[in-house]
This record gives sequence, structure tokens and C-alpha cells, in this order.
Amino acid sequence: MHGAYFMDAVITPNRSLSQRGFVILIAVITGVNALTALIFLRMGATLVPIFLGLDVVAITVAFLVSFHAARQVERVQVTAHEVRVLRQTPRAQALVWTSPTAFTRVGVEVEDEETVGVKLMLSGKVAKVAAALSPRERADFARALESAIWRARRARY
Repeated sequence: MHGAYFMDAVITPNRSLSQRGFVILIAVITGVNALTALIFLRMGATLVPIFLGLDVVAITVAFLVSFHAARQVERVQVTAHEVRVLRQTPRAQALVWTSPTAFTRVGVEVEDEETVGVKLMLSGKVAKVAAALSPRERADFARALESAIWRARRARY
């Protein structure tokens, strides 16, 4: 992109649990499941510990997938000539959307007075942005994006 940025926003998902919190949670779940497994083994229920172990594995895998997804960021850039949306991971970057600033519109989806979606629109094409944000943050982002596009259009002339 050439020229000054009127917006260069990096949107990162919120992590619900730190790495230390994850280790503590898995340790507690493992401990509780181990004690439960011992109780059931003493009662003669030999299959229960297997399912309790699968429970720990499933929870661990779910958190690891969540942590991996949290490393993906969305970047929205606005210049006088174009609007771009990039998805970035630590290893790669993909261009998701590009459009001329002059013709790009911002759409806001509202339900029950909450902003549930922000999208970029151009000639029937649509790209959702800022999905990782809370409804209030999405509304603020939509206003900032509209303002950046408006200022970028005015800078061209």
C-alpha cells in the first residue's frame, strides 16, 4: 500500500486463559479425574477411568486449538487509494479483501441494540471484519473505520 495510513488496525482475539492458568486448570481437572477414577476402580467399574482420561485429553485439545486460533490476527488498513484486510499468523499472511477506498462502504449489522457484525461492501461483494471484538468494540470499530474511509476519500482531492 502506498501513501499515508488513515487506519492500520490490528484486531487480536481475547485470550480467555493465560498459559499459567491453563496449566493450573488442566492439573486440577486431572487431579479430580484421577481421584474419581480411583473411586470407580475400587467399586469395580474399570471402563470409567478410560472415559475420564479421554475427558482430560478432549479438554486439553480444545484449549490448544483455541490457543492456536488466538494467534491469528486481523489487520484492517485504509489509505487514500485502497482498503485492505489481511489475516496474519506467526507464519503466514493472507490478503482477504482489497477494494478502492472511493467505492468501499461499511455495513453494520445490529440486533437488539448490539452491533453483531461489521462488513466491508463493494459491488455485491462482502467481507466481514472485527468478528473477534465484543459488540461495543465492534460499534466503535465501525465508526472509526467509516471515519478513516471518509478522511481517506477527502485526502484524494
